[in-house]
Amino acid sequence: MQGKVEICGVNTAKLETIKSDEMKALLERAQSGDTAARERLVMGNLRLVLSVLQRFTSRGENLDDLFQVGCVGLIKAIDNFDLSQSVKFSTYGVPMIIGEIRRYLRDNSAIRVSRSMRDTAYRVLQAREKLTTATQREPTVEELARELGIERQEVVFAMEAISDPVSLFDPIYSEGGDAICVMDQVRDDRSTDENWLEQIALKEALAQLSEREQHILALRFYDGKTQMEVSGEIGISQAQVSRLEKNAIGFIKKSI
Repeated sequence: MQGKVEICGVNTAKLETIKSDEMKALLERAQSGDTAARERLVMGNLRLVLSVLQRFTSRGENLDDLFQVGCVGLIKAIDNFDLSQSVKFSTYGVPMIIGEIRRYLRDNSAIRVSRSMRDTAYRVLQAREKLTTATQREPTVEELARELGIERQEVVFAMEAISDPVSLFDPIYSEGGDAICVMDQVRDDRSTDENWLEQIALKEALAQLSEREQHILALRFYDGKTQMEVSGEIGISQAQVSRLEKNAIGFIKKSI
């Protein structure tokens, strides 16, 4: 069948939908303990779970697993939906499904985070949602810290701990040519292969100098002392310091 997709043994092309006028009645029956109504609500809202899954398809996770986790979020939404509120079920259900999937991804991340750190991160997320609703803008780190009564760095560490890891080879831009990867944006130009080779060659050249020559170069170029100051420290004339320095630098240049 064209358009057929199997997820967890469910043929998504044949998923039923529930009309809005049926939804409230089914929710009332389900929350009163009617298991048949509850099952009908789950089956009738699986498309809602599928729509949420589209946000997570690029993460490389098993879609069957995410679908099942999304269904858990859907069931929680059905059980906890407040019928007295004049909002659509989907408006309440989508955040519940997203939250359940994100919680699963955080708890099953390749980077293990302590439970206390995760708990702090969840509190920060709740505080951020609360402050965003109250102020109609994204709260600052300082505002989140004040709201929770914790240090600013605790907020930063907690949010970084639950951030999704990114591969250095993930493409971030591609248009008609080679893709630009994360590595291309964050690489250190001072740590290239050429610079490494120069550092190795310099280290080997320095090792071949005499102890006096090494000492003079260290005083001149690491401590920033003048030739006169160096001559007074090691007990030779300024002319000798100049000659030894010149010979040492010439040898290094030749070696490199």
